[in-house]
Order: sequence, then C-alpha cells, then structure tokens
Amino acid sequence: MNIFRTALLMAALTGLFIAIGYLIGGKAGMLIAFGFAAVSNFIAYWNSDKMVLAMYRAQEVDEKTAPDLVHLVRELSQKAGLPMPKVYIADNPQPNAFATGRNPEHAAVCATSGILQRLSKEELAGVLAHELSHVKNRDTLIMTVTATIAGAISMLANFAFFMGGNRRNNPLGPIGAILIMILAPIAAVLVQMAISRGREFEADKSGAELSGRPLWLASALKHIDNAALGIENEDAEAHPATAHMFIVNPLLDGGMAGLFSTHPPTGERIARLQAMAAQMGEAAPAKGPWS
Repeated sequence: MNIFRTALLMAALTGLFIAIGYLIGGKAGMLIAFGFAAVSNFIAYWNSDKMVLAMYRAQEVDEKTAPDLVHLVRELSQKAGLPMPKVYIADNPQPNAFATGRNPEHAAVCATSGILQRLSKEELAGVLAHELSHVKNRDTLIMTVTATIAGAISMLANFAFFMGGNRRNNPLGPIGAILIMILAPIAAVLVQMAISRGREFEADKSGAELSGRPLWLASALKHIDNAALGIENEDAEAHPATAHMFIVNPLLDGGMAGLFSTHPPTGERIARLQAMAAQMGEAAPAKGPWS
C-alpha cells in the first residue's frame, strides 16, 4: 500500500509538471514538459547520487581518511544485510546527514562535518542506522527523483513568471503565469511532504531497530534540530528541493520553510522513539563529542 501510494504521488508530481507546461504553452508546451519530465526522471535514475552529492560538494572517504565513520557504516550495513555503501563527508557546519542512490547496490551515505563534531558515537550510530534504513527500504531513489521533479517545477514556474507564458496558447493568460508562479511550487512541496513524512517515521522505527537503541537516535534528533535552527546550511538553502533528503530539515525555520516542512515534527519523532525505548527498557544514551 505504501508503494502504491508513493507511485500515485510521484505520478501527481509528473502530472503537475506537464500541466504547468500546458498552461504556459498549450499543447506544444505540454509535450515539451512531458519530454523534459521523462528526461529528468531518466537522468535522476542513473545519476541521482552524483547529482545530489555534487550539490553539497561532498567528498568520498575511506578507512584511511575517516576510519571511525567508515567502520561504523560498515558495521551497521553488515547488521542490516546491505552492501557497503560509499561514504561521504560534506564540509558543512550544520549537523545533518542523508542517503542517496538508485538502489542498495549503488547507495551512498553522507554526513556533514558538523554532525561528526557535535554528536557522540552512539548518537551518530543512530543517525547512520536511520539513513541505512532509507537505503534498505529503497527510499533513496524516490526521494532523489522527487527532488529533481520538484526542482524542475520551481524552475518552470519561474520561467512562466518571467516570460509571461504564451499568451496566445495559455488558457489563463498573464494571470495564469502569476498563479503558476505562486501555486505550482507550493503544490510540489505538498506532494514532497506527503512522500517524505511517512518515510521518515518508518526510517526512524527501522533505524532504531537496527541499532537496537532508540534513544541514540532520539538524542541525535534533538541535538541536530536545535543546531539546525541557528546554523545555516547554505547549500540546502540554494537547493531547497533536496531538503526532504536530510534526516532533519536543513532549511532555517521560518516563512514558507516552516509552514511547508517536508519533515514531521521532531518532537513527535522523539516521542515515538522514547515510547519504543520504554518498551525495550533502554537506558539513557551516552553523550560527548567524537571525531
């Protein structure tokens, strides 16, 4: 049911993109938008990991350059029955992390330098278990393709505003161009929210089961969320369509980012993890930075 629901939402995003093309340029615009959407999906499928990692200027690391991080990813991957993903570090002061790739055999896990500096090893294990759960649940392809289409919708909406659309073919004329500019990105974000929020809850649950310690992740979420409120992630602000890929919303809270967050409330996520911990009889997690 979750796969069927996600497929419908992905179809809705593609349909929205095509509809915008029609409103801008009539039937010709619709056909161009359809072709662009097909090409975008094809490129995103084969190059999703490279595209997102390049946006965040992430550098691949190994046992020599980041032995503790790579060892932790390897240990959790083996426990989850996953192939070892590539491991990256993005030089970014905001503590955060994401996973990408079209399938478990072509996956990558990326941690920011900020998360390595601020979290304990146990908390980082909780975060990595969450990200590996996205890989195991095959969320990474869906999340990256969604980011690609949503970004293209925003681009097309801006094009409609600046060009005014094709007034001869545009059923709504110049008013339609303004409506597209305002409503299309909001609609795209709403679909992203519907796709992302349920998958975050599921990754929290399966990640906590993988690490065996729900409070590790709960503590990490609290620290990441608090830091994200005051530390700007410039790369995420430049590419807001990718925000849903991170474990915690990387955009500074406020305005549209706060109203249309692609992540469920962090407090609710923590409460669910605490409830899991209570059922398992888990003690409080260890604290202290590691690197």
